[in-house]
Amino acid sequence: MQRRAFLLRLAALAAGAAGAGSGCDPDVPLAVGIHPWPGYEPFYIARAFGWLPDYVRLREGGTASDSVAAMKAGELDAAALTLDEVLAVRASGLALTVVLVFDVSVGADAVMARRDIEQPADVAGRPIAVERGAVGELVLDKLLAAAGLTEADVTVLDIAPDDQLEAWRRGEIDVAIGYEPVTRLLEREGARRLFDSRQFPGVIFDVLAVRSDRLSVRRSQLDALLSAHFRALDHLRVNRDDALRRIAAWRGLSLEETERSFAGLNLPDLAGNRAYLDVTGARGILKSARELNVLMLRAGRLSVADDLIGLIDPSCLPRNGSA
Repeated sequence: MQRRAFLLRLAALAAGAAGAGSGCDPDVPLAVGIHPWPGYEPFYIARAFGWLPDYVRLREGGTASDSVAAMKAGELDAAALTLDEVLAVRASGLALTVVLVFDVSVGADAVMARRDIEQPADVAGRPIAVERGAVGELVLDKLLAAAGLTEADVTVLDIAPDDQLEAWRRGEIDVAIGYEPVTRLLEREGARRLFDSRQFPGVIFDVLAVRSDRLSVRRSQLDALLSAHFRALDHLRVNRDDALRRIAAWRGLSLEETERSFAGLNLPDLAGNRAYLDVTGARGILKSARELNVLMLRAGRLSVADDLIGLIDPSCLPRNGSA
């Protein structure tokens, strides 16, 4: 955790130095916000192999909050976010459009608890760490619903995953809501996995969201970026050992830890993306966005429901073949 936190902060400082935004000038490189997360690794792999187009720049931050702030400041054209984060940004007045699904969480987002907490209802009266305004709040909502509790029954502390390990060691929290690799590190400290996104599949999506006002002017750059993504995703599947060793090296993790960090994720290929970005709303992320509307309204993260107009645009996906 310590080395990861250090690397994240170093990345954030480097990103801050990079600074400049691209605006709507098609001659300026496409600026894409990204932060460490297993589902986003194909972008890092593409960069390592030189497959990213010259006119695409990855701007690395420590968390999704860094990307959201930069998008609102006009410094980014696109960013890797969770679907609920996309809805929250749209609710703030910045229109975003989803053009790619990186992954679907099927266990990667988890609730870690002290050993004496054996079932969801046992969290009553206990201090719980969760990052407010992020996907962790969605997991908290699902946990409390499964336990038959409300937030009034627990003590919620706004602690980002990067800081949860230290809070755990200081004895300030009994429950932590986070994701890999923090969940794995908490496990080393004796935490048990109490609840995770396997209990509510098809809700937490990691996506590439583009500022809707820049979608048309950035079209060709986005097409090339998504082709590079699927090329890198193929490498992760076909040459998995090579890809995992590269990822382990730049994340400072063991090979086993890197392999296990993908255990709770489904990374859809091109066909899977076409299904998830189905604009009819009969399936895919539109269906999930409707459920998120309900959950986020209940949690107070949205004041009004998103009309979901312009939320999805699958036209940047490669048209033929896998990439």
